[in-house]
Amino acid sequence: MRPLYPELKPNHTEMLSVDSEHSLYLEESGNPDGFPVLFVHGGPGGGCSSDHRRFFSPEAYRIILFDQRGCGRSTPHGSLNNNTTQALIADMELIREHLNIDSWLLFGGSWGSTLSLAYAQTHPERVQGLVLRGIFLCRQRDIDWFYQDGASHIFPDYWQEYIAPINKERRRAILPAYYELLTSDNEIARMAAAKAWSVWEGRCSTLHPNPDLVDHFGDPHVALAMARIESHYFINNSFLDDNALLKNAYKLKGIPTWIVHGRYDVVCPVEQAYLLHQAIPEAELDIIRDAGHSAFEPGITDRLIQITDRLANLEQDA
Repeated sequence: MRPLYPELKPNHTEMLSVDSEHSLYLEESGNPDGFPVLFVHGGPGGGCSSDHRRFFSPEAYRIILFDQRGCGRSTPHGSLNNNTTQALIADMELIREHLNIDSWLLFGGSWGSTLSLAYAQTHPERVQGLVLRGIFLCRQRDIDWFYQDGASHIFPDYWQEYIAPINKERRRAILPAYYELLTSDNEIARMAAAKAWSVWEGRCSTLHPNPDLVDHFGDPHVALAMARIESHYFINNSFLDDNALLKNAYKLKGIPTWIVHGRYDVVCPVEQAYLLHQAIPEAELDIIRDAGHSAFEPGITDRLIQITDRLANLEQDA
């Protein structure tokens, strides 16, 4: 099993203003002259961590991380204003132009796979390749599975804690009820809802219990941004037309694509990866037999690093 690369510090960090309100945290690490790769984090609202640099050889890659609008170290924290999929795609283009990069590799998991696909379908000429993990197609059925009825049957004990902030009469439509709480003026209710929402995701993300991951999701700073921004996106159909990512998959023709998905992913069931592969059959699909959703599942980490190492070698040989 390939482990993560050793810890490394960024070469450069900055706050990049993208409109009159939002400024994004942006960093670069690794080789400034290496193969440019953009790490597209999950959520929406999850933010980046130092471990996200470690999926790439620092000698081979110019590693670029950014926190999407309203989360991580970006400001204002938890903001929903002008926070849409289209705005995030425009932000990625602004980052590319700001860094004087002609085209790059996109590496995204969960919501990061969604946003990477949406960007690549908008700007295919700017994408050298896609490494996608834990595919999230953002259809209504995918939202309902995790937040209304589906995963609840696999983790019924955790589900009870997830729905606890919602009055019983509102549980037929949990997402709108959560959105009201997460955007209310009641700070105590807002934070309690945010933690319940985020911890539910953390608990379901791994095949085996991972208390450290759950604690990370339960951190108030992380939980508030993730819960508010996720609920904002999902109540607005992620600002995408129904089934848009599959309908527009033809636009990815010619872009080398790798799809990695855990067999026992409860957050984003493996059907989504299978359907994407059917839409782009030239992509390489790896279903990891002993893994759930997280990029830090050993089998998923191993496969992702095998892919980035192989791409680095191909780039060096070119």
